[in-house]
Amino acid sequence: MGNKQQNRRRFLQITGAATAAAAATPYLFSTPSIADDQKAESANDRPTLGCIGTGSRWGAVGPAAMNFANCVAVCDVDANHAASGADRVSKHKQQNGKTPDIYEDYQKVLERKDIDIVTIVTTDHWHSKIAIEAMQAGKDVYCEKPLTLTIEEGKLIGKVQKETGRVFQVGTQQRSEMGQRFLQAIAMIRDGRIGDVERVTCDIGGAPTCDSIPVADAPSGLNWEKWLGQAPMVDFRYKEAGRWGNTRCHYEFRWWYEYSGGKLTDWGAHHVDIAQWAISQNGPGQGVISVDPVMVHHPVEFKDGMPLQDDRYNTADKFHIQCMFPGGVEMNIVSNSSDGNGILFEGTKGRFHVARNRTKGKPFEDLKENPLPENAIAEIYGGTQPTSHMGNFFECVKSRALPISDVHTHHRALTTCHLSNIAIRLGRSLKWDSKAEQIIGDEAANAWQSRKQRKGYEINA
Repeated sequence: MGNKQQNRRRFLQITGAATAAAAATPYLFSTPSIADDQKAESANDRPTLGCIGTGSRWGAVGPAAMNFANCVAVCDVDANHAASGADRVSKHKQQNGKTPDIYEDYQKVLERKDIDIVTIVTTDHWHSKIAIEAMQAGKDVYCEKPLTLTIEEGKLIGKVQKETGRVFQVGTQQRSEMGQRFLQAIAMIRDGRIGDVERVTCDIGGAPTCDSIPVADAPSGLNWEKWLGQAPMVDFRYKEAGRWGNTRCHYEFRWWYEYSGGKLTDWGAHHVDIAQWAISQNGPGQGVISVDPVMVHHPVEFKDGMPLQDDRYNTADKFHIQCMFPGGVEMNIVSNSSDGNGILFEGTKGRFHVARNRTKGKPFEDLKENPLPENAIAEIYGGTQPTSHMGNFFECVKSRALPISDVHTHHRALTTCHLSNIAIRLGRSLKWDSKAEQIIGDEAANAWQSRKQRKGYEINA
């Protein structure tokens, strides 16, 4: 069997494994409730939807969006993903068996005047360019996290959202779902259940490492050059290894700085977001004031922030970053803690830990005898009862209100994650002016707020 046929077979096995993993881990891939289906309007009244990116994560996002909108187009640089997505659309109970148009070029979706809304579920390094152009084309946007590859991209997205007035929901589902555990945690802090918050620990887990991955033919149907987009042009690499296989593309893109930010912008985009929301540091001019890489391990050597090997994962696999906020509040972002994945809040009167599938600590136990005030969680959720994350987005599409996970608060939380990555790549502490959005006294580090973009894939805003 030729190399292309072998790669094609393994590619299908890898993407199938990703789908199976999503099904086996329900708390990582939440789905809409029955109530959301009941809210959906008749087919003639529903907005029209274009889905850009139809890989494994779209398996949760796409069907959720189709409960509220009619999908008329799917797009993916991987023809196999696109075909699978189109098939899933035609089988969705609210799509009436209609098959959407299929595109490789997302701009074809944005050019269509009949499309009101787009979902963006691509690799991280494509999010910003597509999102900005979608808003400029008059579309409302639901984009998976992390929204950006760099701090500069976050500034641009915020600018364009204000200019266009489009409704934009970021896929940080912990703000709406997961049994409302994180909303409850914030409500408890607002109610003074642990006094003044002094320390927060965000355990986001460690990242995988791998041995050398050899150059290989890209799988049949994958436009590798277009997949790379703004990132440097490099060879496709593949090596079978364990459950997932190792490759530069698809889910494994998260472990290459060229396309993502490792665990800091994967789980960090969730937990740091909640933590900064809880300590009231996601507003205009608010945010982190310093980041210090206490402990970092990379699977490859670095020089001046750049990895010296290009044949294996390069994002940090173990780390401890200490971030300081106004008022002396300390946030530690770690790859491992005794409490496990989740957020530990410590205050002057107590402490508790919250995760997607559990809560623990005396303040939670005390809720049985001393519950939170009525509507405490609703107040955290913008004055209304929480719904599904996608449901909140479509409600805001109608009302033109700000969704629960807007681009501006996400940018401020993700800035902490990006600064942490800059600090650990350069190997030094950084001080941040949150009002000016500049690193203080370190112009070399400031240059890392943006990255060079390959010709033809520049972001224009």
